[in-house]
Amino acid sequence: MSGRFAPRHPRTPISGPHTAVPHQKAHPPSSRTRRWAPPGPLDLGLVLGPLRRGPADPTFRTTPDGSVWRTSHTPAGPGTLRVGPGHAPGPVAGEVEAEAWGPGADWLLEQLPAMLGEADDPAAFTPHHRLIAASQRRTPGLRLTRTGRVLESLIPSILEQKVTTDEAYRAWRLLVRKYGEPAPGPAPDRMSVIPDPRTWALIPSWEWHRAGVDNKRAATILRAVRVARRLEEAAAMEPQQAQERLELIPGIGPWTSAETIQRSNGAPDAVTTGDLHLPGIVGYALVGDRTTDDAAMLELLVPYAGQRHRAARLILLSGRTPPRRKPKMRRTDIAAW
Repeated sequence: MSGRFAPRHPRTPISGPHTAVPHQKAHPPSSRTRRWAPPGPLDLGLVLGPLRRGPADPTFRTTPDGSVWRTSHTPAGPGTLRVGPGHAPGPVAGEVEAEAWGPGADWLLEQLPAMLGEADDPAAFTPHHRLIAASQRRTPGLRLTRTGRVLESLIPSILEQKVTTDEAYRAWRLLVRKYGEPAPGPAPDRMSVIPDPRTWALIPSWEWHRAGVDNKRAATILRAVRVARRLEEAAAMEPQQAQERLELIPGIGPWTSAETIQRSNGAPDAVTTGDLHLPGIVGYALVGDRTTDDAAMLELLVPYAGQRHRAARLILLSGRTPPRRKPKMRRTDIAAW
């Protein structure tokens, strides 16, 4: 069920030629609002969690009242979105309340149902393993998000190539805060909007280095932003076609393309291959032993054809992971690149 977009206008003080107006904090810009009733249980943390790149992501924030804030560079411009969970934590009961600010506000509210998994069909998934079935029962509010925006998922996925997550999160945080726009509206402190493609293209080489990004990943991002319009078109494609388009860019392979379209396209079958840990986690969960390569993992996921990403997500949410054998990935020495 969709609601109308309703503007909210702040009250403006009246002043005249002889009126002294004290220095004060500017009123927040007017916002747009929308209510939407999800077709089933909805857990905002589970649905939107994959969009967060680390605890200090400038484009994503959760607040104590359970609201999720996120920013986006939409086709209409930058925007900030706040989605409220209702009156209790966990799966949303009843309508979702959303509010948006900035030039991209209307676009964000128009895309709200897709972002919250309206097009996703959890009922299409049939668990064939008791661990997955148990994980599904514990997460009734899980739906797969579809943001409709490619670069905002592609760029952080490129930053995550071949480095630790902490290194990637740091690079994303530093670059977005320095080169992104301040979040429109009364967003939580230090939130920013991802830079537009032209701004990414103009980042000096030494700033990439300061953020810990080696030349290979920086060059891949630069190649991507030069054809940003063509890449953004992939959000409206079938997942396989979308991955093929992304992989035309040198430096973007199956791992990066899958991580991107899982978010931009809501692709339930886009299982991540080429990951250092996922094959071992899937193998340990399903057969009690580690799998050592993608081929073995994909064989185990054959019963979930068409829903392999959802199956892998449920396995990760189960919390069953193999004990560590190897030390954690070492931090990258970018001076060697």
